[in-house]
Amino acid sequence: MSTVDWGSFLDVGLAGDLLARPFVQQSLLALALLALLGGLLGPTVVARQMSFAVHGTAELSFTGAALALLLGVSVNIGGVVGSIVAALIFGLLGSRVRERDSVIGVVMAFGLGLGVLFIATYGRTGTGFALLTGQVVSVGADGLTAVAITTVVVVAVLAVIYRPLQFASTDPTVAEALGVPTRTLSLVFAVLLGASVAQGVQIIGALLVMSLFITPAAAATRVTSTPTTVVLLSILFAEIAAVGGLILSLAPNLPVSVMVTTISFAIYVVCRLVGGRRLRSAGRVRVPSAT
Repeated sequence: MSTVDWGSFLDVGLAGDLLARPFVQQSLLALALLALLGGLLGPTVVARQMSFAVHGTAELSFTGAALALLLGVSVNIGGVVGSIVAALIFGLLGSRVRERDSVIGVVMAFGLGLGVLFIATYGRTGTGFALLTGQVVSVGADGLTAVAITTVVVVAVLAVIYRPLQFASTDPTVAEALGVPTRTLSLVFAVLLGASVAQGVQIIGALLVMSLFITPAAAATRVTSTPTTVVLLSILFAEIAAVGGLILSLAPNLPVSVMVTTISFAIYVVCRLVGGRRLRSAGRVRVPSAT
């Protein structure tokens, strides 16, 4: 029998009561930090055409977490190790986009198969399903601490490498010719992305992590081409999807990840429509009428 109560969807009082509970507040803060990570890293992921890599990294984070369950060690650590190893493999073996996609497809299929094997051996398939779809309401203090530490590290490293990383992402040939360490920057970014995606897998699941790491940035690029504005809009869109998704899911007892992905997708559709209209308007202004 379904536990979803659609009649309570707009029950502000019930949502407020649930928001007053400590475990919900921890989940809200963890989601907000995860949205910050997605909003910061997403524009670079889009610029470097690494969307498929994010998906592959998330799937192999699931594999690492499943192995950690089987071995009886920290699931978070297992997920982080799996993500970082996957990101490094993708960065080292696939330098060109077409080659990288092939490598990701091969490694991801094998890794996901291993993950299913680990979960089957572990014997609790419900736990494996939680890793695929997220378990935000059970983040807890330890999970929140892990997300917070990851956020601090990622923000600190990005503050140092942001400018050369953007240069290497937009024009890698010229950047390499001018002595920018493009290979090193790619590997550092891969590690940051892997650690961040691992936290996303723990919170919203391997299957839905792209809703915060890809969709907000893709939406932002539809309405502006200014790099700073893209990053700011990406963070804003990710926060709206994450925080709004949690709040709207409370009263009707809906899965949080479903609401997060729904809001994120809606934002993308609106931005795509707005961006298309702006391009058409610009075209009419720039193209003179035939005489």
